[in-house]
Amino acid sequence: MSAVRRARDERLTNALDQNARDLLRYLERRVGSNDAPDALSDTMIAAWKGAARVPTNPVEARMWLFGIARNVVLNHSRGERRRSRLAERLRESVGVLPPNNDAAAGLDVLDAIQRLDPDLAEVIRAVHWDGFSLAEISQYLGLPASTVRSRYHRAKRELAHVLGSQVELIQ
Repeated sequence: MSAVRRARDERLTNALDQNARDLLRYLERRVGSNDAPDALSDTMIAAWKGAARVPTNPVEARMWLFGIARNVVLNHSRGERRRSRLAERLRESVGVLPPNNDAAAGLDVLDAIQRLDPDLAEVIRAVHWDGFSLAEISQYLGLPASTVRSRYHRAKRELAHVLGSQVELIQ
């Protein structure tokens, strides 16, 4: 094994060791505690497959890992939507009515966030659940900081509109 490959593998191992707990919490908040360990495993596998691209700076390596985790979450969400559509088609084909989710009284914050455009919801979750700065979010999403700032402000406006003046989202 070459010295370059050894150094790269060591950087990735260190980045994974230092960030695994935070990655797991990030994933738990997005896919649930039951699916989070599998999502973390998928994140680590993807990181090892892309090990040649691991940044040398530890902060950049952290954001790179969170970018991979976000892609795992997006894949998971697509799979959930496919399963949900399949379940709906099955219910319709056998004549079973879908559950009535509208029976819940009022909107809570989680429901309001889920109703946001996924790109806006990701920024809100990253700031308020994960404690990332807008600059860090821009790095792990691979977007200009101005785009992340505008998404954050747009998401806050939409949430304030949905939730009314009862919830103060501005930090």
